Amino acid sequence: MARYVVAVSGGVDSIVLLDMLSQVPGNDIIVAHFDHGIRSDSAQDAAFVKELADTHGFIFETKREELGEGASEELARARRYEFLNEVALKHSARVMTAHHADDAVESIAINLHRGTGWRGLAVLDSAVVRPLLHLSKAELHTYAQKRALTWREDSTNASDVYLRNRLRAKTAQLPDDHKLQLLALRHHQIDSRRSIDKEVSRLIGPGPSYSRYFFTHIPKNVAIECLRFVTNAQLTRPQLERVLLAIKTAATGSTFQAGSGINLSFTTRNFSL
Repeated sequence: MARYVVAVSGGVDSIVLLDMLSQVPGNDIIVAHFDHGIRSDSAQDAAFVKELADTHGFIFETKREELGEGASEELARARRYEFLNEVALKHSARVMTAHHADDAVESIAINLHRGTGWRGLAVLDSAVVRPLLHLSKAELHTYAQKRALTWREDSTNASDVYLRNRLRAKTAQLPDDHKLQLLALRHHQIDSRRSIDKEVSRLIGPGPSYSRYFFTHIPKNVAIECLRFVTNAQLTRPQLERVLLAIKTAATGSTFQAGSGINLSFTTRNFSL
């Protein structure tokens, strides 16, 4: 039996996902709702989702935090996934979300807006289960209407304070064939990333010590990819470039603080984290 922690906000996307799952036998579902405390009426969302979980006979897990109206998208997302992962660990389950095709297009647009590298197209690819990525927002709405489902509208979705909302208004105007091209590029980049990560793993080895000579004499872009692997993708590209410079120039016996709690120690020939 598969066990999933399903992130349910109360919006149409997650309500559709939950309804679909309720019709598939053999799955063990835990409904998880994270209340950011950003909106004054967010407690009503939690009550709505709990009632729905009880109706289906699903376990319900929730948590509220007071992030406040000024909370950033990044903070809200990080806290939500921290909660979801805690629940998944508690129930020995996998996290499932209701991300759909339009979410993928929006995420690509956000990364392009911020000046992404090639990996910025390989969005929404992780251990999280996302079974709705092949469906558009419009298709989810059509499903909800046919099933006479009810959901909660998040008032912050209409606010232009958040970058995703501002870009959503623009990506919604893209022709369908343009969206399909972006989604095809996403699939291609995900395949490329997995191939590159596999090759980098072969080149680098298990550590914990790495050759300074190796990193000094390979092309810069290759070195950056290898360092991304070594640091578990916790550093930005500028940080990785500074790490590469330190590998080339740091004195024996010195240490370098890379960021995100990652420190490098240097011998004459090697470095370790």
